[in-house]
Amino acid sequence: MRIISGSHRGRHIEPPKNLKARPTTDFAKTALFNILQNCVNFNDIEVLDLFSGTGSISYEFASRGAKSVISIENNFSNYSFIREMAKKLNFNINVINSNAFSFVQKAKLEFDVIFCDPPYDNENISTLPNLIFENNLLKKDGILIVEHSKKINFSEHSCFKEVRNYGSVHFSFFFKIN
Repeated sequence: MRIISGSHRGRHIEPPKNLKARPTTDFAKTALFNILQNCVNFNDIEVLDLFSGTGSISYEFASRGAKSVISIENNFSNYSFIREMAKKLNFNINVINSNAFSFVQKAKLEFDVIFCDPPYDNENISTLPNLIFENNLLKKDGILIVEHSKKINFSEHSCFKEVRNYGSVHFSFFFKIN
């Protein structure tokens, strides 16, 4: 995987072979950040990256100058890898070893952007938007992005805006209006 833009543009990161994660493809990640570039000023945003996996999305936000990034990863090996890479790259990423659903229910912070990339077979994916909105984790005009397979449809959610497809990767966008 590589960092697409920002201070570490072009930097290749090789996670250990034993990490259990499915990083967002470079193709999908490029498309996602092209969309976000038109919605946010990266230097002003606070980001929550749930189900961080290898940390690919967290690194991208940090490379682009996000004010802060909190990266939540339940798997200890993945968590350790993200911490190590964030330190090595001198990124402002706070890595927390926690279950993402538990974190969402307990967190008392608000974010400008929340990115969720749960395992596609996670049976609770459909509950994520409700959990995030019920727990007031998004700031006014905040953006929630959930990466998922084509089997999931969020279009009936009251805060749903749109879905974008990039091969087998689907991003559903939600906006907090008030």
